[in-house]
Amino acid sequence: MEKKKFDKKLRKLFADHNKLITRKNKKQKGGNGIYDRYIYPILTRDHAPVFWQYDLNYETNPHLMMRLGVNTTFNAGAIRFNGKYLMVVRTEGFDVKSIFAVAESPNGIDNWKFWDHPIVMPVTDNPEKNVYDMRLTQHEDGWIYGLFCAERKDPEKPEDSSAALASCGIARTKDMVNWERLPDLQSTAMQQRNCVLHPEFVDGKYMIYTRPQKGFIETGDSGICAGFTASMDPAVIEEEIMVDPREYHTVREVKNGQGPAPIKTEKGWLHMAHGVRRTAAGLRYTLYLFLTDLKEPWKVIKRPSGHFIEPLGDERVGDVSNVTFSNGWILDDDGKVFIYYASSDTRMHVATTTLKKLLDYVLNTPEDPGRTQLCAAQRDELITKNLEILKKQYPDIKF
Repeated sequence: MEKKKFDKKLRKLFADHNKLITRKNKKQKGGNGIYDRYIYPILTRDHAPVFWQYDLNYETNPHLMMRLGVNTTFNAGAIRFNGKYLMVVRTEGFDVKSIFAVAESPNGIDNWKFWDHPIVMPVTDNPEKNVYDMRLTQHEDGWIYGLFCAERKDPEKPEDSSAALASCGIARTKDMVNWERLPDLQSTAMQQRNCVLHPEFVDGKYMIYTRPQKGFIETGDSGICAGFTASMDPAVIEEEIMVDPREYHTVREVKNGQGPAPIKTEKGWLHMAHGVRRTAAGLRYTLYLFLTDLKEPWKVIKRPSGHFIEPLGDERVGDVSNVTFSNGWILDDDGKVFIYYASSDTRMHVATTTLKKLLDYVLNTPEDPGRTQLCAAQRDELITKNLEILKKQYPDIKF
């Protein structure tokens, strides 16, 4: 390629990228009254900066080929910091290694732009092969903590190239730029995933939501648990309390895991989690909410029936299809809530609502009665009440 054509192509790459990242996002029409979805994903592989992927030197890359491609941008932790909305994004390259990168938006909905440089996360004495799915917690001790999955090859199964060990990696920062790596979480579990730091001390200790596992994939008899540690350096949990167990024929039948750190409300701690059930087409990941006690945040006091957010439309297709996953949300001072969720391990989306609506949903949505006959009776009761309202108050509506 001639240098003139090279320069023209280079400028077009940047122009197209800038057009994408400055595109205005819009709410989808309709909705369920609980939250609003948006038309466009907020982060995709195409949002990754051009200079992350291409060698822009004509002498070493005269055909302007992509050298280090980005495959997916998903499962992002989120935080409001210095007046900006930030996500720490799991950014997976063509090499299937995930790195953490910070994306910033002025309004939390669009104009998302990656910071120039990714996070080069420090390692422990036993460097991991891969890191992913960071949960961010602004703790009352003054630090911002990032808890994430640190994955290593299982040394006891050298012949199995997919055998892995998952542990909870821990890092902390004051500025979202400089990260201090702490020792991985120590617990009695063989493996740990989906670990999240509670935002406040509980009886003078740090509380961590966990999911102890017997294997890398298999969760055993676990669910969302909680443990306590006197310090985060190192964090040592000797006992784990069950918070939200798996349950047969529910959205959390196969496994479940804490999403982002819970939000403190006047009614209790508001939690978002992912639940997994097995279908004829494979595993299906959805999101659900529950509420725990303010003083004893490991005790569930409200659990609405079923899922909260499910993959719809194009969200159902991706590297791992039929998945919604969230490990980040932001509560604004005015009560607006930004829910950041990934679809099919491929891209990031936002849904917006208010804390008032979420509490209404959690407190007033009926719980799952447990059996199909009781579920039919529950729905029939709602139908009967609604038909009376329609007949008396809205006789002009046809149904």
